[in-house]
Order: sequence, then structure tokens, then C-alpha cells
Amino acid sequence: MPNPFTAHPASVGETYFQHMRFARRFGGLMLMGGIAAVVHSAFPFLFVTTASRINDKLVQIRAAARGRTVRVVDAETMLPLDYHI
Repeated sequence: MPNPFTAHPASVGETYFQHMRFARRFGGLMLMGGIAAVVHSAFPFLFVTTASRINDKLVQIRAAARGRTVRVVDAETMLPLDYHI
């Protein structure tokens, strides 16, 4: 029977602690983006681009984890979005 703590991390080429660090960072960013979106829904003048920027950062993190790069572009203009969180 495979070890449930190491089977999935090994399947994505990580140790248990590498996977923990990646998942914690990724999950923390997801939480921050979700909270920003909820606050923005009630107060549209707050966190106007925060959730979108965090989502773009998550896409870049996932691509980098797979050895790829991503160029995030504006959907309407197709121009690159070069902002930082």
C-alpha cells in the first residue's frame, strides 16, 4: 500500500516538504485572492484588480512548476500585462 503522505508529491516530482511548501504558498495566494474578491463584491472601489492579479500570478506559478513560462495578456487588447503583486 503506497504511503498517502508521499504518493502524490512523488507523482508530481516533489518530496513531501517541497510539495507542502508549494501547496501552502499556492493556497495562501488563493485565499488572498478570494478574500479580495469577496470584499470587492461589496465595496467595488476596493481591491479593483487584486483578485485578477493574484489569479495571473497563480497561472505563472503553475506554469513555472511545470518548466514553462506564461505571458499574461489583456483579453481585450491582447497586450501584455506587466504588473507585480
